[in-house]
Amino acid sequence: MSMSNKEKVIALLSSLATGDPEPISYINPNKYIQHNLSAGDGLAGFAALLQALPAGSVSAKVVRAFEDGDYVFTHSEYQFFGPKVGFDIFRFEDGLIVEHWDNLQEIAAETASGRTQLDGPAEATDLDKTESNRAFAQGFVDDILIGSQMDKITDYISTETYHQHNPAVGDGLAAFGAAAQGMAEAGTPMVYTKNHMLMVQGNFALAVSEGQFLGNHSCFYDLIRIENGKIVEHWDAIETIPDRSEWKNDNGKF
Repeated sequence: MSMSNKEKVIALLSSLATGDPEPISYINPNKYIQHNLSAGDGLAGFAALLQALPAGSVSAKVVRAFEDGDYVFTHSEYQFFGPKVGFDIFRFEDGLIVEHWDNLQEIAAETASGRTQLDGPAEATDLDKTESNRAFAQGFVDDILIGSQMDKITDYISTETYHQHNPAVGDGLAAFGAAAQGMAEAGTPMVYTKNHMLMVQGNFALAVSEGQFLGNHSCFYDLIRIENGKIVEHWDAIETIPDRSEWKNDNGKF
């Protein structure tokens, strides 16, 4: 039986630890557009990055994997210069991977909510609601993340259940508001300026956005879980975008 695109991605990420060469064949050798700015473009750039690392120092355990058309997006626990939480997005053409984006953040020793950056439900449900949830998630991005229309916050986030996996923020809507206010008062607001991608399957949506965090040009990956028309859970990873002089490819972060 032929493998699904999601199965190919899981196998590829798992092979970072096992060294299995087979999943490399799921990447188009003639077209692999790389948006990880630490890696050179193409399959050769990906291979060079891995070869430069000590043997056995890299691994990825996929916790969540979803499909949206020709795209697969994953949420994984990484060992990559220390423990990281990471999101990956892969685009397929004719059954082969032709493009890759990602965002990684260090795993915190402690979190404000007591939850980890990776635990919680992992399987998509409400597959018949994918398109309505896409419109809902786009509204959240536009109105709340970019628009900062906090008077609309209860239109999107549940006032009853809101499980938070950002390590610096506690559970619940009140903690979300307090964190945003605290950063603004400290002169270090989290500012979203543009949404670049929105991936959705069922009740899970991943938004890829650009902005400023702690004064740095940053990339935000926000994963939300939707239940009964409200956001009830949130995971994320925030990565500083390096100066253009440090890029190993010319494709940009987005």
